[in-house]
Amino acid sequence: MTVSKTWSVIEMLEYRQNRLRMDPLNCNEVSPSSENVDSLEFCRVRCRGVFDEKKSIFIGPRSRSISGVTENGYYVITPLMPLANDPKSVQAPILVNRGWVPRNWRDKSLEVAAADDQPPSIAPPSQESGKRSWWMFSSKKKKVEEVILFSYFKFLVKVVCNLKMTPNDNTLHQQDQVPTVKPTEVVGVIRGSEKPSIFVPANDPSSFQWFYVDVSAIARACGLPKNTLYIETINDNVDPSNPYPIPKDTNTLVRSSVMPQDHLNYTFTWYSLSAAVTFMAFKRLQSKKSRR
Repeated sequence: MTVSKTWSVIEMLEYRQNRLRMDPLNCNEVSPSSENVDSLEFCRVRCRGVFDEKKSIFIGPRSRSISGVTENGYYVITPLMPLANDPKSVQAPILVNRGWVPRNWRDKSLEVAAADDQPPSIAPPSQESGKRSWWMFSSKKKKVEEVILFSYFKFLVKVVCNLKMTPNDNTLHQQDQVPTVKPTEVVGVIRGSEKPSIFVPANDPSSFQWFYVDVSAIARACGLPKNTLYIETINDNVDPSNPYPIPKDTNTLVRSSVMPQDHLNYTFTWYSLSAAVTFMAFKRLQSKKSRR
């Protein structure tokens, strides 16, 4: 029994390591149906698009050991959206686990979300200002007329200057230029939802509490179809100048996903039981020999 379980774990390791060695697939060639995702899990894919940072989901807390010091943080999952007029772009949004980030990333994201949802406060005019407005109106009227005349004069000067421009002299000022969207290309592996243990709390999307990866629930929270493709980025060369998010390298992905903690515990339990039974049988045989 123990030998068969050990062999199944070894086969699992080899199978997923071989998947990770394969050339990346084009993301648009992968169907997001559940059957295909299960059969293609741990296959590498290449995707191109633009991240929608405002819809990021933080999974955790998840600990990470950095220089021997354990630090709590989160995995950040962000929708990768299609790029217009780009044939290499993803044709449909996908969810990308970009890697591990410190706790302050999630705190800042929640602060920005709260600020966006809070309506601007406008103080109502006081009664005192209302009483004074009637005699201030006449003095302000002349100033308003002067401002209007001055603005009209500036407008005429601008029109004359534009008429003197040649057809080739139509360069926009820097502040008038429309910012371009910077495309992002990621390489990751196809993954499915996590299976939490009984000790993991349930996700609570309404309070932005995500303890494990539930692809359909995360997609719904981001306003995407429930069968949205989910990938986990891998990167063996992290840029020290821009370390976060920290994707998993290939070895870490194999250790944490191919050999998760429950498999390790399961294998250790079987070996411990086998060793205990062998020891008890040996002691019993020894006691019988001593009696003779």
